[in-house]
Amino acid sequence: MMFLLIIFTLAFLFSSCNALDFCVGDLSAPQGPAGYSCKKTEKVTVKDFVFSGLRAAGNTSNLSKVTIMPAFSTQFPGVNGLGISVARVDFSVNGRGLMHTHPEAAEVLLVIQGTLCAGFVSSTNKIYLTSLHEGDVMVFPQGLMHFLINVGKSSALAFTSYTSTSPSIYFMDYAWFANDMSTDILQKTTFLDHDQIKKLKGVFGGTN
Repeated sequence: MMFLLIIFTLAFLFSSCNALDFCVGDLSAPQGPAGYSCKKTEKVTVKDFVFSGLRAAGNTSNLSKVTIMPAFSTQFPGVNGLGISVARVDFSVNGRGLMHTHPEAAEVLLVIQGTLCAGFVSSTNKIYLTSLHEGDVMVFPQGLMHFLINVGKSSALAFTSYTSTSPSIYFMDYAWFANDMSTDILQKTTFLDHDQIKKLKGVFGGTN
């Protein structure tokens, strides 16, 4: 009896795995904490597993002179449920990937072109800083603050991968200065003076 139970259990597990080879995201449905619900198998095509949106360079005419072009589950439904995603990052000369973190994902970055100054800060406030050149790879552990700066004389290009299908990106500067938090509170919590805060609010679009 026990042998039959084991056989039945194994058969069920293998059949379940085969039924869940993938879960292509149904983008017509709302996204939940676990991602999108699965598109019906009969509606899945090979196009769901291919994304061509990272071929061309992004527009870097912005404040940081950097653009991130994601291939997350929202753009690339084939990665839904797989715990992975990628993005293209373009840097103009002097482009800066401002200090940021991904609370739910680790990141691996591959430099395709140019030279980047890259680093992250550990939970003990130790800084891990280096220069990255074409072909170099660097990992940024989950949740740790990190940054990238184009220190070369030409544009730079990198591709990143994440351990999440929809990694959130939390920029420190925007969190502090792109909102309506009062200058008085920011003075007390950052030790910056009034004029510095007003200047930074002006740069990042904050008020109050």
